[in-house]
Amino acid sequence: METDDYINTPKTTSDHWYFVIENSLSREVREETGLEIEQVRYLLDMVFIRPDGIPAIILSFYAKYKSGEVALDEDTINSAWATAEECQNYNLIEGILEEIEMTDKILKGGNENEILTATNLRK
Repeated sequence: METDDYINTPKTTSDHWYFVIENSLSREVREETGLEIEQVRYLLDMVFIRPDGIPAIILSFYAKYKSGEVALDEDTINSAWATAEECQNYNLIEGILEEIEMTDKILKGGNENEILTATNLRK
């Protein structure tokens, strides 16, 4: 998140801003891919300990495509459009394949609560 994600926009209450994460994600996706998204939904979170001993949290979200053509930024070296099944052929970060499979099931009409409860990421 950046301060501009909220400080330069009208507050949604007298003192606060709602939907800051959703707006930040939409901006990041637009800047890094050229795509517009909508209906941003929280999926899950995970934490890891950085080499310097500080914990870092990763928040995973999914969203629906709204518009735009893919135009990757200069930091992206590889990309692919792939189905959840095709993603099994990629060397992904630990846990990401499971997140993709969960999201695929949710988007195909599965019960989100049941899918999240049944995940093998939950121990």
